[in-house]
Amino acid sequence: MVEHRSPKPGVGSSSLSTRAKKIYLRIMKLINYFKESYSELVHKTSWPTRQELTNSAVVVLVASLLIALVVWAMDSGFESIMTFIYNKVL
Repeated sequence: MVEHRSPKPGVGSSSLSTRAKKIYLRIMKLINYFKESYSELVHKTSWPTRQELTNSAVVVLVASLLIALVVWAMDSGFESIMTFIYNKVL
């Protein structure tokens, strides 16, 4: 006996249009993401004034300098201690 099989359903150009739809949907999602991001940045985000930004920058600068001075002082202190120990031992 000979077995007859029918062709598979959905074979043809339908898969191409499905791929095109998926690509189109991804592009639309990406465009929508950028539109929403722009809208949020422009309308919902509260940006600091120039004066607030300047004050914050000065605070960060002063804090950075203080931390740098503390690290330098600790480094100098440890260097002095190690030099004293090595000169006594050797």
